[in-house]
Amino acid sequence: MARRQAKQTEATPSTKGGSLRFLLTDRSIAHLPYAARGQYFAFDEKLAGFHVVVGRKRKTFMVRGDIRVEGKRGATVRVTVGDCSKITVAKARTVAEGYLSEIHQGRHPRPEGLKRKSRVAELAEVQPENEVAADGPTLRQAWERYKAALIKKGRGERTIAGYEDHVVRVLKVWLDKPIKELAEDPDLVARKHDALTESSGPYGANGTMRTLRAIYNHAWLKNKKVLPRDNPVDAVDWNKERRRNSGMGIAELPGWFTELAQLDNPIRREFHLLTLLSASRTDALKKARLKHLNLRRRILHIPAPKGGEDRAFDIPLSREMIRSIIRVIRFGRAQHPVEARLWLFPAESEAGHIANTQEERSNLSKWGNDLRQTYRTLATVAKVNGVDSKLLMNHAIPGVNEGYITREKILEDHLREQQQAITNIIFGAIHDLHAKSGPVRTWLRPRAAQFQIAAAEETMRAYVHLDEVRRKKARAAREGALI
Repeated sequence: MARRQAKQTEATPSTKGGSLRFLLTDRSIAHLPYAARGQYFAFDEKLAGFHVVVGRKRKTFMVRGDIRVEGKRGATVRVTVGDCSKITVAKARTVAEGYLSEIHQGRHPRPEGLKRKSRVAELAEVQPENEVAADGPTLRQAWERYKAALIKKGRGERTIAGYEDHVVRVLKVWLDKPIKELAEDPDLVARKHDALTESSGPYGANGTMRTLRAIYNHAWLKNKKVLPRDNPVDAVDWNKERRRNSGMGIAELPGWFTELAQLDNPIRREFHLLTLLSASRTDALKKARLKHLNLRRRILHIPAPKGGEDRAFDIPLSREMIRSIIRVIRFGRAQHPVEARLWLFPAESEAGHIANTQEERSNLSKWGNDLRQTYRTLATVAKVNGVDSKLLMNHAIPGVNEGYITREKILEDHLREQQQAITNIIFGAIHDLHAKSGPVRTWLRPRAAQFQIAAAEETMRAYVHLDEVRRKKARAAREGALI
């Protein structure tokens, strides 16, 4: 009932002041038509001041608020949050909350008076009141400038968010401390690393210090006359780190496929299978849209992988990958007909697609990065060379000679053949399961999706019929009692 009411709310948004007003979700924004001319606004019912500006070709998240000085209303400011096609509502709302907090405290969240040459330049702006003192920038100021540089370079949202968490949460006590003081007392940084090792673990402590080291190096380039050359993080005794070896070999695949075949949700089942067959990172794959799929060319486009839009690439699809995609499209249309118009892996979530990709280890022993390691391991078994493996996994390729490789020129022939070779190794390991009766054959047999959807519909019809019979009997019993 609640879900039906929510859908009705989205379908019939209220208007106030000539603008739309409803709960902004990825799905509701996707349904907003582009303006015939000019632009119009859709305001969020959940967060005052947060809204979408809809133009003829673009939809943009923005915030609007009044800067108050000594309790009196001042200028109204409007700040761009981001392009609706590039960030989710959840991410945009989080950023908007921060901007609105700055506005309510009487500060403009972006610098004024700068020439806005482009959206990248706009995103790279910093707060005007953050003038650098004579003894150099504070950690907060250094981070804002480093963050602007990361945005200009097209770094991914998750990467930047991870750095920001290290600074704003973990190193909160140093935010307004000049980083020059850290450089002059490197033992302070070393002790902080030791404390973080105890509270956050060795990997978390190392990660935070890597972020601090990068911020200081960037700040030094801008403030060479003020900041010491030696990075204070150099005093840290780094914790030993070991790469997790959680990939599977051929012998482990039958057991994993049996676990996967027994997952209740067929959409999640295909998601994990495609993660294994493509070695895609889960955050990028779960956001795949139908428009990113080209079955004629047999590719799936990943527009914003780790590293940002500059690292966008196409995944060549093997035959088994195409069958999996066809199955998940059919399941999606049957289970989530609205969300399936947009997303390859639809779900009942605010975004409209799978949100949490983790499973209970008791249900599925390997998922996520485990499957990427499995892919790379089995690529070796398939005798796929290291350069081709990196190209398929969208890894950076070191070296001058390899740098001259144009991936697009070998995508639809050579790389697809290599992809098929890896898939053949994986499916060859479950040949016996595929041939005999059991959950794996039920899942992977020809026209499996149609059979499973038909079975589910038949079960639903049986439940409806049984419910109708029960209601008729109850009605007859009541009528008999009245007589």
